[in-house]
Amino acid sequence: MNLDDAKRLKELDTENATLKQLLTDAEVEKAALKEIAKENGEPAC
Repeated sequence: MNLDDAKRLKELDTENATLKQLLTDAEVEKAALKEIAKENGEPAC
């Protein structure tokens, strides 16, 4: 593995971590919205 490959791998690892965090945040928000909808008597999606 050369230096450029190592830099690219680091960039991809960082991007992957960011995307995983965004997905986690979206899932938490989705769960919260489902709970609110349930409390309001609305059908959950």
